[in-house]
Amino acid sequence: MTVAAASAASVTGAASVVQSVDWLAIAPPVITASVALIVLVADLFLPRKRKPLLGGLAIAGLAAALLLLIPLHKSTRSTFCLTTNPEACSYTVDRFTLVLQFLVLGGALITALLSMTGPTEGREELPAGEFWFLLLSSAAGAALLPASRDLATLVVALEVASLPAFALVGLKRGDRLSSEAALKFFLSSVTATAVMLLGVSFVYAATGTLHLTEIANRLADVPYQLDTVAQTGVALTLVGFAFKTAAVPFHFWVPDTYVGAPLPVAAYLSVVGKAVGFSGLILVCVIAFPAYADVWGPALAVVAALTMTIGNVGALRQSATRAYSAVRLLAWSSVGQAGYLLVPIAAAGYSSDAQVGATVAYALMYAVVNLGAFAVAALVARTKPLNRIADYRGLYAERPFAALTLGFFLLCLAGLPPGIIGLFAKVTVFSAVVDAGLGWLAVVMAFNVVIALYYYLRWTAVLFRAPEEAEAAPEAASPVPGAEGSGTGAVGVLTARPVRLAVPAPLTLAIALTALAAVALSVMPQIALHFASISLF
Repeated sequence: MTVAAASAASVTGAASVVQSVDWLAIAPPVITASVALIVLVADLFLPRKRKPLLGGLAIAGLAAALLLLIPLHKSTRSTFCLTTNPEACSYTVDRFTLVLQFLVLGGALITALLSMTGPTEGREELPAGEFWFLLLSSAAGAALLPASRDLATLVVALEVASLPAFALVGLKRGDRLSSEAALKFFLSSVTATAVMLLGVSFVYAATGTLHLTEIANRLADVPYQLDTVAQTGVALTLVGFAFKTAAVPFHFWVPDTYVGAPLPVAAYLSVVGKAVGFSGLILVCVIAFPAYADVWGPALAVVAALTMTIGNVGALRQSATRAYSAVRLLAWSSVGQAGYLLVPIAAAGYSSDAQVGATVAYALMYAVVNLGAFAVAALVARTKPLNRIADYRGLYAERPFAALTLGFFLLCLAGLPPGIIGLFAKVTVFSAVVDAGLGWLAVVMAFNVVIALYYYLRWTAVLFRAPEEAEAAPEAASPVPGAEGSGTGAVGVLTARPVRLAVPAPLTLAIALTALAAVALSVMPQIALHFASISLF
């Protein structure tokens, strides 16, 4: 009987540490990662002419992951919880998680469409198998991060999203700019990650746990002798996420990286990379570190002010005739937009009533219109690879749809009608900062909005200017059609016209989807502003 009782107790104890897995909750990142592995294996067996099938498979996988978000909206679900404390879980799906997963998976899907543009004119094509595997792997990590509720899972998700991005940036073989951009991105990111891991270790030393809710409880009553260790850990942990958001002073890699990377990858980094950083920043600040709001609140407020100012001034200084000036302007603009996105998080450090959902609502608007702007830039780059702002002159005369959509995207970013969603998103951020009593930050933001108006409107005006006159070609050697037999010997003078390449269907679809989404959000801004009330408590 004694042996039997001991055996039964052993079985019961073993059962108590066995966790049930909610497969539906973890389905979106799991599906994305699984398709990445399938693409990697399939690439070994497919002949070169069948490589485009990999792109279709990647798009199908991302679409399936997006569809699996639908059944998750009904309730909050958690899995991988502690057996001793079911409230402390490593993976949670709530409104915040679903919105961010929709944003990153949708951004990855648009990036995939931008990447299926057919042969590149005069340039070496990207290796298909490696590209799709890296993109899907990064998207899987980006989808995992918003659901992570412990520091270990957060760090793993952050690195899974980041490491493939280094390779994506440097995927243009033999391109000096691409290699330089990848190296800068890698070195700066690795340094930020090392600092963040040091901070995580300090937080663990002070609290003895990695779960965010448990950290919050223990930091509220940390022993006096460990208070300095805890404060240092909080500050260093925020560094890694601040880097991903391109916040000052961790922004210096952005312009060169966006220029050196393939345009779809730059679009991906500008939206999905930022979503990863901001979701991680919100989770650690609001859930794990509320006891030290007096440390990170003022710091983020100053960082937000510096980020929006330096970003907008950098965009303002871009010359229209400089090579890649259009991409550089979007890069600096993304830094400035990061400053606006930081404002509600900083406000949460001053007021417990501040809604970090304002960052989510603004991020949704920014993701749609910025991806659309990069899509039009990818279209222009097919015939004008230097992608200067001056290259967009007369775009309306050549491609009216592309010019109108780009103009609309720029007006949304500026917050001007008819880009109503951009205006409403900025008002939501203003409301958050004013409610928190940060009047000085509201003044800085208003000043930066005025700066941004100038460079966005300057680029918009270029789209509708008359195109430059085409140079006359040498006299043709054959007579003008219809002049045969006239006895005049007249010859026609042909005028050179710009080459007009056919636009790939996936690129057209990407522009159309982002344009429709931006119009829908402007007509019904409540769709995005509905998420401004998201609370993590």
